[in-house]
Amino acid sequence: MPAERTREHTAPVAAARRRRLRADRARQLADLLRRQVLLQGFPAGLLPHEDALGADYGVSRNTVRQALDLLRAEQLVERVPGVGTVVVGAKYPHGLDRLMGLAETLHEHGRVTNEVRTMAPVPAPAPVAERLRLEGPNTDVLYIERLRRLDGLPLSLDLTYVPMDVGIELLNADLENTDIFRLLEEITGQPLGTAEITLEAVNADAHSAAVLQSPRGAAVLMLERLTHLSDGRPVDLEFIRFRGDRITMRGLLHRSV
Repeated sequence: MPAERTREHTAPVAAARRRRLRADRARQLADLLRRQVLLQGFPAGLLPHEDALGADYGVSRNTVRQALDLLRAEQLVERVPGVGTVVVGAKYPHGLDRLMGLAETLHEHGRVTNEVRTMAPVPAPAPVAERLRLEGPNTDVLYIERLRRLDGLPLSLDLTYVPMDVGIELLNADLENTDIFRLLEEITGQPLGTAEITLEAVNADAHSAAVLQSPRGAAVLMLERLTHLSDGRPVDLEFIRFRGDRITMRGLLHRSV
């Protein structure tokens, strides 16, 4: 009897472990396939048959199906009857190893346009005044909110704070078609130097989700960036919300010795 009870308890545990291991393998396979999808590694955007993928990666057909289900949930691939699994989504690369505007970064992928939703002088909140090294809280800054699109597709919502002595010149600038980085260099007469960045995932609030046409509560990539002129002066504080399903961050990192 004890042996029978032991088998009764261990059988469900073993089955659960097998399911977990299959889910682990499916996630690992999805990670490998995702890179090929994003780098356009499948001819004509058509993935190999499930059996071929299983043979190539040494996994079962069920594992392949689970991996493809994960990519379908990300809206990167879709199952087309009579055709197979095809690539239907794309992500655009945003470099993290150079200080560039979005239009400069994505110029090979289409045309970036900016819808200026808000632009007005506002009293600087204390954290903004501190980061921009202003005289103190409530010193006026220029606040800009822009919806940025790539070939008409909503890509990011940018909230920007600029010191007023520089921002006053932006009021009449062509922000609809020009990266703010280029305008800042023209206005100040010096190149941009460095930027401090923080990248994290946050849930989209109702306003951001509506503007980006993203599901409410969906994760977005939040890039906080404080940009300095070449003389070290902080001149641009931005909070950029990227649609996580349309952008991928890339960079080349060097290990210092």
